Amino acid sequence: MKVLLIEDEKSLAQAMAKLFEQNHILVDVVYDGLEGEMMAEENMYDVIILDLMLPYVSGLEILKNLRNKKRETPVLILTAMDSTKDKVKGLDLGADDYMVKPFETEELMARVRALGRRPKKVYHNDTAQFSDVSLDMNKGVVMIGERPQTLTAKELQLLEMFIKSPGVIISKEQIIDRIWGLDSEAVDNSVEIYIHYLRKKLADSNTIIQTKRGLGYVFKEK
Repeated sequence: MKVLLIEDEKSLAQAMAKLFEQNHILVDVVYDGLEGEMMAEENMYDVIILDLMLPYVSGLEILKNLRNKKRETPVLILTAMDSTKDKVKGLDLGADDYMVKPFETEELMARVRALGRRPKKVYHNDTAQFSDVSLDMNKGVVMIGERPQTLTAKELQLLEMFIKSPGVIISKEQIIDRIWGLDSEAVDNSVEIYIHYLRKKLADSNTIIQTKRGLGYVFKEK
């Protein structure tokens, strides 16, 4: 699981980051709303933990912008704003959970794990498309322009991750978690092999899987 923590109180943010790491959860920490919104848009996370009172861009504005852009990453608001009005507003704007500071760390971890277990949105009836590549997961059909392309089950899952999040950095850990499961024996080399296979099968398309060294991969147009 990978979490984005947007919290301007540095001592609290650092303590929370240590807590996540102790629980084997990857975490990116940012201290202002401007960078936080950028990170949320450019990377793939399983959960976003969002303070409301942030420098530059407020937490509510970040939440509103993400939902307007159809980013469905689960968001847990963590704030000192404890009125019913604040809670209703945050949840109505698209937050998945709301916690008030101060908080119990065990409860926070339980809520984050619960959000991370939520099934990821998938395409049921519609065909997902990016550039000239289209995908129907129900039928297992991939088209490059008007030409069908055959993919294995894992290649289909990998393409689904990319085609649902074009321009977003997806880490090897997230790929392993989503396709093999964190309890599997899959390693980084397994990801590299399937990336290689998928690149070969998409070679004639207008798309490219770009390596971001030390970060992961990005699906984009050539």
